[in-house]
Amino acid sequence: MFPATSPSTERRDAGFTIIEVLVALALVAVVIVAIGSVMGTNVRGVRSLERHVALMQATRTAMAAAIPPRDQLRQGTSSGQADGYGWTVDVTPLGGDWTVPDSDVAWIPELVRVRVRSPSGATSDVRTVRLMKKVASQ
Repeated sequence: MFPATSPSTERRDAGFTIIEVLVALALVAVVIVAIGSVMGTNVRGVRSLERHVALMQATRTAMAAAIPPRDQLRQGTSSGQADGYGWTVDVTPLGGDWTVPDSDVAWIPELVRVRVRSPSGATSDVRTVRLMKKVASQ
């Protein structure tokens, strides 16, 4: 059989040199820093998206709660606050003369502008057109 021999410890290729270990550690450190940077950017993006979604939900709530039904809609401004979000609703003429001579049209289009401001200062401005009951001529 073969005699049992122990590997020589004097060979130059027997292990890693200190330089190789330091280069490997530097590479690992660079990769960890890059991953941390990506994670930090991702967290900021998620927070920004959460704030935007909360603002849009507050805007949707303001549109549903602050704008009266069509038959009760009137020109003017109303405002309020809910959960720290301030809202303003402006109802103004859409523009142009919407009256048709010798007609009995009961509805005219009005511009409805809903502005919502979050506690952090971000704003949402939504404009829509609603039909408003025409004021009877005198």
